[in-house]
Amino acid sequence: MAPQREWFEHDYYKTLGVSQTATAKEITSAYRKLAKQHHPDSNPGHEETFKEISAAYDVLGDAERRKEYDQVRAMGPAAAQGFPGGFGGGGTTFRVEDMGDLGDLFGGLFGRGRRGGAGGGPQRGADIEAELHLSFEDAVKGITTSVNVRTEARCRTCLGSGSAPGTKPVTCPTCSGTGTLQDNQGLFSLSQICPQCGGRGTIVTEPCPTCSGSGVEHRNRSVKVRIPAGVEDGQRIRVKGRGSVGRGNAPSGDLYVIVRVDHHGVFGRRGRNLTLTVPISFPEAALGTTLTVPTLTEPVTLRVAAGTPSGRTFRVKGRGVPGGKKSATGDLLVTVEVQVPDKLSEKQRSAVEALANVVDPPDRISSDA
Repeated sequence: MAPQREWFEHDYYKTLGVSQTATAKEITSAYRKLAKQHHPDSNPGHEETFKEISAAYDVLGDAERRKEYDQVRAMGPAAAQGFPGGFGGGGTTFRVEDMGDLGDLFGGLFGRGRRGGAGGGPQRGADIEAELHLSFEDAVKGITTSVNVRTEARCRTCLGSGSAPGTKPVTCPTCSGTGTLQDNQGLFSLSQICPQCGGRGTIVTEPCPTCSGSGVEHRNRSVKVRIPAGVEDGQRIRVKGRGSVGRGNAPSGDLYVIVRVDHHGVFGRRGRNLTLTVPISFPEAALGTTLTVPTLTEPVTLRVAAGTPSGRTFRVKGRGVPGGKKSATGDLLVTVEVQVPDKLSEKQRSAVEALANVVDPPDRISSDA
């Protein structure tokens, strides 16, 4: 991905609220928290903020792009002003010539070499997004499935050349195939995109009838994606190279699958722990009881001690969301709630009144009037 002018204008670390020394895990954690907080589905009016957060994570969440971003930012704002056309855009640009390793550094950093100008030549395909709705169980266990996307793909008629079958592009006579027109100025050379070929170095004389010479067409595709066990709602899964096709045989972009997890009718979720609320009667809470509670697999038995207050939570180890390579399986957190009946039968009322006669009332909190 070629550096963009936006890299100078936006501090992505500040956007995600992390330091420049943040680990990949810290960056991902910060993104997930902010994405959930500002997602337009649950927070209408936060669309622009969500886009800024996503743009920041697209760069900082990728090790290679983050490295390029840090290198470009280290050059300072003055570097951006020295490139009137902006990085990856059109217009006039300066290129460093005959400076050994320094020239190689600039050439590699700015995504162009001695052939092809800024905005012309090979261009990496765009990243795309797709939403995938999963059941609670599939999100917990993990699943391999497919998502349908509509993307730019290499034209099947011309195989991406842009030329009609039986023909091929010819070398641009204006720039002799370099894609640029240069005006040498000593150490630096003023380089401008060739106006005839648009920086590609070639000209399509007979455009392909399918793609009109662009080399790409829009197609619906089914992309297989593996969802890891324990995926959370709003999490983004990157599928490398399955985005829009690149121009001029450049690499394709990536596909980012945003996972939407349905609610479960029984369980809640807190990280890798499952939560469950179970009602019990007053006699069960006072005398103790044994409960049979469900899990994602088979039921388990839970012993409730005598005198258990309403709201107490019991932990059943290892019955939560399965762990990955670097995390342990979560637990099942069972909270008991003592139910108070709305209506009592005559027999029940008599029993409760008899109990009230032998139970001392609790201390009352009083205040001076």
